[in-house]
Amino acid sequence: MATDPQSGSVAPAPDGPPQPQRGIPLKLLLPLMIVLGIAGGSSFVLLRGTPKATLPAGAHQSAPGEGFDGTLALPSKTAPPIQLRNYLGQPVSLDQYRGKAVLVTFLYTNCPDICPLITSNLRVALNMLGPKAAEVQIIAVSVDPRGDTPAAVAHFLAAHEMTCRMQYLIGSAAALGQTWSAWGVGATREANQPNLIAHSALVYGITASGRVKTVYPASFEPGQIAHDVPRLASQ
Repeated sequence: MATDPQSGSVAPAPDGPPQPQRGIPLKLLLPLMIVLGIAGGSSFVLLRGTPKATLPAGAHQSAPGEGFDGTLALPSKTAPPIQLRNYLGQPVSLDQYRGKAVLVTFLYTNCPDICPLITSNLRVALNMLGPKAAEVQIIAVSVDPRGDTPAAVAHFLAAHEMTCRMQYLIGSAAALGQTWSAWGVGATREANQPNLIAHSALVYGITASGRVKTVYPASFEPGQIAHDVPRLASQ
């Protein structure tokens, strides 16, 4: 297993990209994802009864524009800090990836559906980027401090073929909770199924200068990420 501090983790993809579940066409879904500022209250995209996710820094979502396929986060503001350790025990901060595009998401290894979908589609996006994949770093922050052990994360990354392609950050409930709060992320353990976490499931596109620029729903198309990464890396 690689121990490069800048390693990223990505889940192995099945044969071909997983097909997003669409009850509503993506173009119709995005305008419905209205996000309120952190200071003004919380609105979340619910998955399995999960809290809807707010955008960090008091931003809200707007229609795609400025040449991006992802939904714009307006106003574009500096991303909240992330300072945690990965599953190998190495310190990782968002700032260390200045100069690259960064994709930030929130996952847990025992997730039966959404997290594997996000991870697999991120892997497909990296494959689509080819050499340009070097311009982006993927960071996943755990929403399950109890279940996301180093061994569980190592297995998850290997199973999804994302070892050394995604930074998977873990920690105590207190440490992770600070990051969740800063990013407006909801994470609640389901009372009747304690191994399942109801959580916000978005992917945030961060520019090379460290600003939250784009937002992608859990059902994003890999091509959207592949299209936007060079633009995020240039800003």
